[in-house]
Amino acid sequence: MTDPAQHTRRSPVYRKLVAAGATFREAADGAVAATVPGAPRPLGLADLSVLPRLGYKGPGALAALATVGVPVPEANNTALAMPGGGLVARLADSEALLLGDPTGTGDPLAAYGALHGAGCYAMPRRDSHAWFTLAGDRAADCLAKLCGVDLRPHRFADGAIAQTSLARMNGILIRDDRGGALAYHILADSASAPYLWDCLIDAMAEYDGGPVGLDDLASFASAE
Repeated sequence: MTDPAQHTRRSPVYRKLVAAGATFREAADGAVAATVPGAPRPLGLADLSVLPRLGYKGPGALAALATVGVPVPEANNTALAMPGGGLVARLADSEALLLGDPTGTGDPLAAYGALHGAGCYAMPRRDSHAWFTLAGDRAADCLAKLCGVDLRPHRFADGAIAQTSLARMNGILIRDDRGGALAYHILADSASAPYLWDCLIDAMAEYDGGPVGLDDLASFASAE
C-alpha cells in the first residue's frame, strides 16, 4: 500500500479517501486511490486528480496539436480518444484539454508536454483542475441534482462536453462511457475540489453510490 502523504503530488481530496479506508497505489508521480471499501457500487465516484492532463490555449493551439498527431475534434465541446489512451477535448476554437489514460497505466501525454509554437501556450491544468469520474447507470440522474444541463444519454452524446455550473461552481463535464457503462469526467477548480466531492457524494446517496478507486472503476466496463 502506498501512502499518498509521502508523495509531493497529492490529490486535493486524498484525505477524504484516506478517511473512507481507500487503498492507494502509485500512479504518475503521485498516489491514486485503487480500491475503496464498499465497492463495487451501482454508482461510483473516482478521484483521478493525480493523473496527467494538459491544456493548450491560443489562436495556434489546435493547429499545433494537429501537427504532432493529436486527433483534434472538428467541433467545439466534443472529445475524441487519443492513441495510447486518454482524450483530447476541444473547448473552443483556441483551446484544448488533453486527459491522460484514465486507467493510470500509462502516460500518452508525455510526448506533448513541451509542445509550443506560434500562438500556442501550455496551461497547467493538472495544477488548476481536479479530475473526478462518475460512472454508473444513474450518473446522469445524480448530476441533474447539481447541474442544469440535460446530461441524459439520449440528449448528451458520448464524447460531448458541457462547460457549465456544477454545484454553483464552474466545471467541465465530458461524457466518456467505460466499455458501455455510462460515465462522465468532471473537472473543476482544485481549490474547491473538497466541496464539490462532498456535493457529489451527497447527491449519490439516493442511488446507493459512493467513492470508488481506480481499480474499482474498471469494473464498470467489465460488468457490461
